[in-house]
Amino acid sequence: MSHASLNSVMFPSRFDSQVARLQDRALMLKTARAFFEERAVLEVDCPILTAQASVDAHIDLIVALYQGVEKHYMHSSPEYGMKRLLAEGMGDIYQLSHVFRDGEHSVKHNPEFMMAEWYRLGFSLEQMIEETVDFARLFVGPLPYQIVNYRDIFLQETGIDYVTATEQDLFAYIQAYHIPFYPSVQEEGKDALLNLILGSKIEPKLGQEELCVLAYYPASQAALAQKRWHQDEQVAERFELYYQGVELANGYHELANAEEQRQRFEEANALRLALGKETLPPDEHFLKALGKGLPDCCGVAVGFDRLMMLRQEQKEIAHVLTWGWQQA
Repeated sequence: MSHASLNSVMFPSRFDSQVARLQDRALMLKTARAFFEERAVLEVDCPILTAQASVDAHIDLIVALYQGVEKHYMHSSPEYGMKRLLAEGMGDIYQLSHVFRDGEHSVKHNPEFMMAEWYRLGFSLEQMIEETVDFARLFVGPLPYQIVNYRDIFLQETGIDYVTATEQDLFAYIQAYHIPFYPSVQEEGKDALLNLILGSKIEPKLGQEELCVLAYYPASQAALAQKRWHQDEQVAERFELYYQGVELANGYHELANAEEQRQRFEEANALRLALGKETLPPDEHFLKALGKGLPDCCGVAVGFDRLMMLRQEQKEIAHVLTWGWQQA
């Protein structure tokens, strides 16, 4: 199906019933698959249950027990499995997958939600940004977009240069502007304080009239991304996409160094311990795949349900799902 024919059936004027919303959801799943087919990106289907975990200090996983004793994890992203396939030579791939996160339930969060994730070999971060914007436009229309630098927007909106600011400076700002904070935020360190300010003072303003790409995050927030020098600082080759203050996507120039990735897992588990959480077993299959050799690539994870919320002008994520958490 061409983009021209897709555009002719997009953007119904009303979604005033569950049936209409779910019919439109089916249409957009078909549209998403056509988007990737036109680009020769192959659909894959990695397992939802894994014996080893994705390790992140701030993402908690839902545990499933096999025969009552053998612990498995409902994946929070198909990323590790997909990268194992990349290391085997699969080429450009995507997955439309249900993913799971413990404790994430709000008007914009459901513990089970759909993610569109894909990887492109040989893409620069800027090429990945452009393709992600094109995907979002399937849902929200042919909007323009701008790329803003994390450091620049922080300085513009708060007057804070995060590079030179201390943790004390950041916490003083949080107190001065009466930003609600949780008890352990100071213990979690500078990045937690930055995230709190970003979420309350900056994110709600992003992408009000156009799509907004927030790029070049602090190097300390690289997660699974590579780092590079940008202007006078080392940054993460990472971006997030926003529209109307809603975070829609998180993309990386993917880290391919197994030893550095193992170190990041260890640091994340150390922080989990400091926060009173259980550590998680690193995925050795994934690390082995990185050691074998991950091709140079960029990847992105996009919140399919949040795009549906914007498309259908719904205020709660439950309204674009077959059934939300309380009804399932």
